Amino acid sequence: MSRGIKKVVLAYSGGLDTSVIVRWLIETYKCEVICYAADVGQKEELTGLKEKAIHTGASKIYIDDLREEFARDFVFPALRANAIYEGTYLLGTSLARPLIAKRQIEIAKKEKADAVCHGATGKGNDQVRFELTYYALNPSIKIIAAWKDDNWIFDSRESMIDYAKKYKIPIPLTKAKPYSADRNLLHISHEGGILEDPWAEPPENIFVLTKSPEKAPDRPTYVEIDFQKGNPVAINGKKISPAKLMDTINLIAGNNGIGRVDMVENRFVGMKSRGVYETPGGTVLWAAHRAVESITMDREVMMMRDSLIPKYAQLAYNGFWYAPEMQTLQAYIDATQENVTGTARMKLYKGNCIVVGRKSPHSLYSESFATFEKDQVYNQKDAIGFIKLNGLRLIIQKMLKK
Repeated sequence: MSRGIKKVVLAYSGGLDTSVIVRWLIETYKCEVICYAADVGQKEELTGLKEKAIHTGASKIYIDDLREEFARDFVFPALRANAIYEGTYLLGTSLARPLIAKRQIEIAKKEKADAVCHGATGKGNDQVRFELTYYALNPSIKIIAAWKDDNWIFDSRESMIDYAKKYKIPIPLTKAKPYSADRNLLHISHEGGILEDPWAEPPENIFVLTKSPEKAPDRPTYVEIDFQKGNPVAINGKKISPAKLMDTINLIAGNNGIGRVDMVENRFVGMKSRGVYETPGGTVLWAAHRAVESITMDREVMMMRDSLIPKYAQLAYNGFWYAPEMQTLQAYIDATQENVTGTARMKLYKGNCIVVGRKSPHSLYSESFATFEKDQVYNQKDAIGFIKLNGLRLIIQKMLKK
């Protein structure tokens, strides 16, 4: 059953699902399969990917280095918004998917492909993120969502592992250790296996980017992060590119046991899901960014921006990165960052990320006004009328009750 599909561009990671999907597409649609892998910071996960894709049946593979674009155009905009989902998740996977899908659409156009394909399941969030991006950028492209396809023959990870063994497809999972991991410059996520029990503590051997706090150094590490208009631009005074900055802060923070998150989150499709995340550098950048904002942002502007953080995070999490409301929201966020330039000094110690200093050429902090010592600029008696006027409605309310 080809449905007129002769050539497909598959978003390919080399993991269990997409490794199996290459062979499944060839058998089911009798089509040419072009694999596409986006380098968004997976490190060693990309090793041997070309050979593996060709061995599995793909006609060719694109492996595109998108690390700088990912950090500059996806991670940093979310950082400027202080985006965090359900108070815990820094959106590592959510931010990578729209970039991956965007480049996939570009390759499909270049290759004159009939369809694009992804390996996200019908239970998760990634299916939405991929497909909403496809619709936003090329509504006419045909979409093969393998797990939702009528011809899909698998009902579990175990059945896919058996299929991979049949066709001698190398896979990173085994039935004894069925953990799924997704890594990029911002984080690595862990799901599946024992982690599906929300009461079970994650085994130490799943962690990749972070030391356990118990094994972190016994002395604190101090790091200074410079920001310009809300974007991190330097570490300890050294200016580096966005992707290299992410790599650097990940190493420093991970060595100090920072950034582990174990949460049960609400997926867009309606169910709750347990995920374990490592976001070492992102955790430090988030705290440092807020520290610089604390001395550079007007109170009311900050309050209004903060009220929009849950909405921004929800839009990113749910896959609406290219929606008009997201573009409008980002424009407002960026306007609030005009004066967010300065330096945050961070103390990292055994899983703790502590702000110990902040400075800025645009600082709104005035020691002469804030001091508890004698000053010449503030008349404390002015507060009498200020408090009375703010308390007037409370006074009237109490009078009426009497």
